Amino acid sequence: MAVFLVILGLFVLALCICTALLRWNEMRYRKKGLPPGTMGWPVFGETTEFLKQGPNFMKNQRARYGSFFKSHILGCPTVVSMDPELNRYILMNEAKGFVPGYPQSMLDILGNCNIAAVHGSTHKQMRGALLALISPTMIREQLLPKIDEFMRTFLSNWDNKVINIQEKTKEMAFLLSIKEIASAESNAVAQEFMPEFFKLVFGTLSLPIDLPGTNYRRGFQARKNILRILGQLIEERRDSEESHKDMLGYLMRRDDSNKHKLSDDEIIDQIITILYSGYETVSTTSMMAVKFLHDHPRVLEELRQEHMAIRERKRPEDPIEWNDLKAMRFTRAVIFETSRLATIVNGVLRKTTQEMELNGFVIPKGWRIYVYTREINYDPFLYPDPLAFNPWRWMEKSLESQSYFLIFGGGTRQCPGKELGIAEISTFLHYFLTRYK
Repeated sequence: MAVFLVILGLFVLALCICTALLRWNEMRYRKKGLPPGTMGWPVFGETTEFLKQGPNFMKNQRARYGSFFKSHILGCPTVVSMDPELNRYILMNEAKGFVPGYPQSMLDILGNCNIAAVHGSTHKQMRGALLALISPTMIREQLLPKIDEFMRTFLSNWDNKVINIQEKTKEMAFLLSIKEIASAESNAVAQEFMPEFFKLVFGTLSLPIDLPGTNYRRGFQARKNILRILGQLIEERRDSEESHKDMLGYLMRRDDSNKHKLSDDEIIDQIITILYSGYETVSTTSMMAVKFLHDHPRVLEELRQEHMAIRERKRPEDPIEWNDLKAMRFTRAVIFETSRLATIVNGVLRKTTQEMELNGFVIPKGWRIYVYTREINYDPFLYPDPLAFNPWRWMEKSLESQSYFLIFGGGTRQCPGKELGIAEISTFLHYFLTRYK
């Protein structure tokens, strides 16, 4: 009986302490003018619920507090905006008190020179260097031949096998990016690079707690290993003085053909950015496209006809070319509809550089604003029958140019790799559909 009373007493004490901590943390942020919402635990906030529940966390908070509420996620006091008009204003007005606001864990692991972290003239320089790598001319002349060669080989031996499409598309997206970045060394680099890259990805979505066993510690250590691998590759190329026609080769040029000359640290962060930003979007969109095509035979048949028509004009060994990509209108519609319905990227983070008023609330300087764009994709006023997989809605070009089209971001930070990603997924679908049923 005495042991039971002691255990009960400890339980009640722990409950009182937890309640006090939660109440104290709420009181800290109960300033006049702040939006409604909850802040969770000290330090941790509501990060656990945010990561575990995903979109359901946002739906529950929206049901309680509306489309503009406060929270504390990934180590930062944050205001979540689900208001389409306000979100567009924030994305289009970076110069008016907004800068990138990604959490400290992401900045530490992706590097301070990554394009998502910098702003002003540095962002212009880094974005210019990135756009030069993935311009329409570069895609047509340099990247598309590599993509075609890779996809032909990667999808060549799937006959009579059970394929885990999720694992295969992840592998595909990573290995293709490595080939585009460092063609000659891709096979040698990939084996050592891949496990470190996956640790890095997990580390970016964690609290910046540097303790053994945490995702942050593993991600940060993975970054160090990746810096060593890429630094060694850069030195070897510099010593060999051999010319390479790939992304790394272009970034390392010091002649007039490279208008955006970067330091070695900036080059490495640029490469990590290319890998990180393309990996999840290309792999998940490819996987979900296969899933949606399986579930919608009419869409599958129309898409297969488009690709068979392209293949019939070619010899078996002929590659996909730029004009073929341009002819894949329904393929592009399938990719957009997959991106909308699967919502690969839920939103973007910004940080206030000054105290400001938004939607009638006062947002303190240094707070993050989570521009949550996911809900726009399911708005029945913008997309009739929003839960239906209907690629034909995108056959009208005007839909892609609408102001609420934020699948690939908005403003000066619209995804620069949009067209490269579409080329990669289109080529994957081409060989998948023309080789297999």
